[in-house]
Amino acid sequence: MGHVVSRSLGFVVLAWAVGFVLFAVTLPQPAAEEQTDAVVVLTGGSGRIERGLEALKRGWADRLLVSGVDRSVKPYEFAVQYRVRASRMACCVTLGYQAIDTRSNALETAEWLRRERVRSVRLVTNDWHMRRARLELDRMAPAGVKIVADAVPTRPSFSTLLREYNKLLARSIAGALGAG
Repeated sequence: MGHVVSRSLGFVVLAWAVGFVLFAVTLPQPAAEEQTDAVVVLTGGSGRIERGLEALKRGWADRLLVSGVDRSVKPYEFAVQYRVRASRMACCVTLGYQAIDTRSNALETAEWLRRERVRSVRLVTNDWHMRRARLELDRMAPAGVKIVADAVPTRPSFSTLLREYNKLLARSIAGALGAG
């Protein structure tokens, strides 16, 4: 019996290690210049907001939600920091203050997608974070919404990749077990 357990444990460790290597060497890439109804940026990493604003500026999307904005940030401050014209802020940029983590980013985004009647969305986050962000949004987005993953390339540390891979596994298993 002990031999079977050690073999099973060895298989699990090997599968985890192979999965981690594949996760680390196949990080998602930036999306092509594809048109979507909207773009959603999840705060928390460098280059994300700039990429979302680029999509808006280039006409790849007409509206932008920045999810997970710190409650102390005022729209005017955001506009000044990212050089967004007042008219663009008024028509096209929504700052979301509800989210504090990836799951609540997905919830905040899903509610905004419903409210705005969005049928296609460009999801912007860092490459190492994209798979889990996409997993969460896929679970919560309204049915039929097309999600285009638009990853911002980074140079993540080994520990960042390790943490993110384990979080992705945990969320995938929890979802498969129906635990959220």
